[in-house]
Amino acid sequence: MKKLTSYFTKTEILLWSISVVLIIGSFLLFDRESYLTLTASVIGVTSLIFCAKGNPAGQVLMIIFSIIYAVVSFSFSYYGEMITYLGMTLPMAVFSLISWLKNPYKGKKSEVAVNKLHKKEIIFASVLTITVTVIFYFILKYLKTENLYVSTFSVTTSFAAAYLTFRRSPYFALLYAMNDIVLIVLWIYASFSDISYISVVICFIVFFANDMYGFISWRKMEKRQLVR
Repeated sequence: MKKLTSYFTKTEILLWSISVVLIIGSFLLFDRESYLTLTASVIGVTSLIFCAKGNPAGQVLMIIFSIIYAVVSFSFSYYGEMITYLGMTLPMAVFSLISWLKNPYKGKKSEVAVNKLHKKEIIFASVLTITVTVIFYFILKYLKTENLYVSTFSVTTSFAAAYLTFRRSPYFALLYAMNDIVLIVLWIYASFSDISYISVVICFIVFFANDMYGFISWRKMEKRQLVR
């Protein structure tokens, strides 16, 4: 416990604490039944605070979160989310874990070396993201996915974020923040049918705040590593 409190800054501890309180509070107010959703939310927000530090442990937690969140998505026929997390976010988290472990900053296993993408790779990533989006659109349409267009755009932001995570770019957190906005909208729609899903909405609002902090943290980390 002492190692953890000394590892994280006071801001990070406060952010994580408030996030967990909001997640548990929303669960008690709107759900009280889906402990799987609660578990996924707490694991997810914990993953983000480790990822904000560039710590590979964040990717391990993301793998666990992806599996649980896919089950939650399946329960509301959000097949796009389920397929995205099982077929894309999960394997990309595995690849990212390997990439982060292989590229520590100056041999420091708890911090990954930040990578800067060149123009050619940015173009490649953009084309690849568009291709994946088109393919998933027809898959999700065939599966009669709820809120098709929003679900498809979620695939776009998720894939771009996952790719940038694998490539150790600070902008992965910004893309995940965009994805959080999409998911907030998606689960608001779900809450119209079942009020318990408001707890999932709160979860992604919390994720948004953490992802934005993660982006700021990585930009600072990038500058610090370049100076040294």
